[in-house]
Amino acid sequence: MVATLPGRTQGLGLITEPLLRDLGLDRVSYAQINLWATLIGATACLGFGNLVDRIGSRWVLTALALALGGVVLAFARVQTVATAAILIALTRALGQSALSVASLSVTPQWFAGRLPQAMAVYSLLLSVGFMIAFPLVGSFVVHHGWRVAWGVVGGFLVLGMAPLAAILIRRSPEDCGLELEPEPAGSRSVTVAASLCAHEPRSTLGEALLTPAFWVFAAGSTLYGLVASGIGIFNESILKERGFEATAYHHALAVTALTALVGNLVGGWLAGKWPLGRLLAGAMACLSLGLFALPQIESRAGLFGQAILMGLAGGLVTVLFFTVWGRYYGRESVGRIQGAAQALTVLGSAVGPLLLARVVAVSGTYSPAFIVLGCVVLGTGIAAWFCPVPMASAPLRSARNTGASPSP
Repeated sequence: MVATLPGRTQGLGLITEPLLRDLGLDRVSYAQINLWATLIGATACLGFGNLVDRIGSRWVLTALALALGGVVLAFARVQTVATAAILIALTRALGQSALSVASLSVTPQWFAGRLPQAMAVYSLLLSVGFMIAFPLVGSFVVHHGWRVAWGVVGGFLVLGMAPLAAILIRRSPEDCGLELEPEPAGSRSVTVAASLCAHEPRSTLGEALLTPAFWVFAAGSTLYGLVASGIGIFNESILKERGFEATAYHHALAVTALTALVGNLVGGWLAGKWPLGRLLAGAMACLSLGLFALPQIESRAGLFGQAILMGLAGGLVTVLFFTVWGRYYGRESVGRIQGAAQALTVLGSAVGPLLLARVVAVSGTYSPAFIVLGCVVLGTGIAAWFCPVPMASAPLRSARNTGASPSP
């Protein structure tokens, strides 16, 4: 997942300024290229999700690492705007969309039980990985130029990540011939394990799309992506409107990153104890409070308080997005289902910056966008609180809670 950096908004942001200078490209044109590249790239979520379900994560991850690495290496040599537009679209499709879906599918396919805890560890490592990767690649860009930096990233994907995926990744424990240690017949753990296996949900993508839970959780993650991308791109301008200097953005970003780690850990712990819908409602409450607070910030304490709310919301949403699809719909079609949800989040990320830019162009301030988005997010949280668990996963939930086999 960390290797998707060159296909992500933050990754491209590391090379934006030198790229614009090299190609003589203006910001508006670059923003339009980025918008369409993101939307086109989102379509890869569905196709590669299907491939993950059909042939497993191992060879999909290997092929995608090779393909994305090749595109990044080609991008390091780009000379024309037209070629750059094509390569940006490919990095979006292969990195932000396809490789993300394949990476996200590995853990749900492997873990039938203890999935929330596993995804919490995944989320934590993901956050730490990006915290290391962004400054490291950024330093290469500053000291050696963006082309050298992108060449190093491309080589890392081709020579490092692809071989690791081929050697280490497997679809499930069964593919490795792993078996649980035998336990006495009739023991509680055997009864629970048998119940979980017998009643693990096995929903198709079509069946998942017919459940309210899919749309509520997809809406929550999409709204977070929309807000995070919009604020992330224009954060310095947003804080300047509130009277803060440019360095305030970097300090607030550090606070958000640290509290996101807390959100990852808390979310992983609570996901095994609380209904996921209630946990999503809590995440949406934090996000809506952060949006309502943003136009009112007047002090550093207020700024850091708002950053804490955004970080907690992001950490919780991340764990929930990684957990809910396997928990509610099973492992059989998790790639397709997760791919559909990922496509919606990518769409939100593409629309977010454009939405804020148009609001500020019309009204001269970002505040109306934050108030309206805060209301929408709050409404989604209320829907999540009352959202029913899909029927296919109800027996599994019952078995986990009681330790007994559900009634026929």
